[in-house]
Amino acid sequence: MAITAADVNKLRQQTGAGMMDCKNALVEANGDFETAIDILRKKGQKIAAKRGDNEAREGLIIAQASNDGKAGVILTLNCETDFVAKNDGYRALVQSLVDIAIQNMPASIEELKSLKYDDRLTVDEKITEQIGVIGEKLDLSNFSTINADKVVAYNHPGNQLATLVGLNSGSDVAEDAGKQVAMQVAAMNPIALNKDGVDARTIEREIEVGKELAIQEGKPADMAEKIAMGRLNKFFQENTLLSQAFVRDNKLTVSEFLSSSEKDLTVTDFRRFSLS
Repeated sequence: MAITAADVNKLRQQTGAGMMDCKNALVEANGDFETAIDILRKKGQKIAAKRGDNEAREGLIIAQASNDGKAGVILTLNCETDFVAKNDGYRALVQSLVDIAIQNMPASIEELKSLKYDDRLTVDEKITEQIGVIGEKLDLSNFSTINADKVVAYNHPGNQLATLVGLNSGSDVAEDAGKQVAMQVAAMNPIALNKDGVDARTIEREIEVGKELAIQEGKPADMAEKIAMGRLNKFFQENTLLSQAFVRDNKLTVSEFLSSSEKDLTVTDFRRFSLS
């Protein structure tokens, strides 16, 4: 069967594969588009298996709020090289995954991968297909969602870092404040919302380090505990979001900034993904 340039272009539009890959797949499939797509998918599976041990540390992160501002998603799709990550087609692929996630709000990466990408493929199958197209290992490595009265997304230029912030008010004031807090999360990398969110192992480690430092400084053992607790409180102030100094006015904590913007306004949840 004669394979026309129009046929090749149609398959290329559907899959993003190169012209020669599309032509060869159509020739092998005797012009049948569905078979040709399967051939390209199998190529992706072979490359995925071959490159399975490769490191995929580059990629893009995109955070996005829903149109009504009451939900948000953030995800990371890794690849092997910065060259691929900067490609417009790769960005379009990541954005398409974000759009599907926003529409369906899956509870996990596994659930996201199982969703339909289009009428032919699941999300997981689409990623495998694109491994064949791109020729690199791709990995949907991180995914999370937030639901709140207002969800604000921040994407740092270059999409190597992104944040999501949920707030307890849906007002315009809350949205403006949330944008500033989302940038705070990006810049200051808090480990929890407040001290109640810090895990017990981290607290124990900080106390032990504080005691050891106090003893090394020549403080009596009976004072080391009090000194360690004082250092723990400072740790909470520096590393939990609501207690951190607000970067745009360090005379205020983030909590104080929020309450000064709108009475009882606070952050209910946040996410921060970074490639570095």
